[in-house]
Amino acid sequence: MSVMKNFRRLIPVAALAVAAPLALSACGDSASAKTTEDGRLKVTASFYPTQFLVEQIGRDHVQVSTLTKPGTEPHDLELSPRQTGELADTGMIIYLKGIQPAVDDAIKESGVKDAVDIAKFTTLEKTGTTEDGHAHEEEHAEEEGHDHGDEHGLDPHIWIDPVRYAQTAKGVGEAMAKADPDHAADYRRNAADLADRLGKLDKSFAGGLKNRTTDTFITTHAAFGYLADRYGLVQESIKGLDPESEPSAKRMRELHEIAEHDDVTTVFFETLVSPKTAETLAGDLGLRTAVLDPIEGISDTSPGSDYFQVQEANLKTLQKALGAK
Repeated sequence: MSVMKNFRRLIPVAALAVAAPLALSACGDSASAKTTEDGRLKVTASFYPTQFLVEQIGRDHVQVSTLTKPGTEPHDLELSPRQTGELADTGMIIYLKGIQPAVDDAIKESGVKDAVDIAKFTTLEKTGTTEDGHAHEEEHAEEEGHDHGDEHGLDPHIWIDPVRYAQTAKGVGEAMAKADPDHAADYRRNAADLADRLGKLDKSFAGGLKNRTTDTFITTHAAFGYLADRYGLVQESIKGLDPESEPSAKRMRELHEIAEHDDVTTVFFETLVSPKTAETLAGDLGLRTAVLDPIEGISDTSPGSDYFQVQEANLKTLQKALGAK
């Protein structure tokens, strides 16, 4: 009897001995899913503008992966069920709501908790209103049945404006500090450094675009509204907020009139979208074409290897097109 009693006493003890390591292992697996083996925070960025923020602010403390590979037009991104499921295993997701519907849907489906929308750190507005008071880009988008941007038709291209981008940098720094308190001071310092650099870029644009001969520029799609508003320019786009939409005959006639009336010299196209429509319009009007990069991704054809280099190239291109001295 004493042998049986001792055996019964040993069963729960043995079970606990086995269960304890399993429980600890499960907890360890859950924690390690958010960090790398060397303790870096895993961060998933939706596309290049968010990736750049994370890299500049996180530096050696993070491992960054991006959902949009180089050379991919971010608006057209599609995610597989596997990619959507993997989002739950990242430490943070930094994205911009309204620019990539596939990412917005994947975040909802994955149930990930630490998803940070950088738009909440600044203000979104309707852009593209010209001097005559008409928002041509938005009207055209409605005619063609496109509603690119958020559900209220607000322009999501906030990173084009250095001031708004600096605001998002500070917000992302705080979000990362909350997710990884051990390195909070570094995140905040790096975010402040990035905001300072963006402040200097803002001054370069403001000073470099003075004394221009025209305010108006024509682009393939309306990605530069915030930049135009910031520096007193007028953006006229062929395709509206959605780069995949097709311009109406009415819109093309408007652009002919605008180009002649406002002494436009250049029709801009971008690296990740076909330049055919821009080339056709420029050919009809006898104008030049040039690249004005919306910095939605960095590729071999980009006029620079990072955000600042591309923006500096954009400034020089605008100065030439607008006759700035």
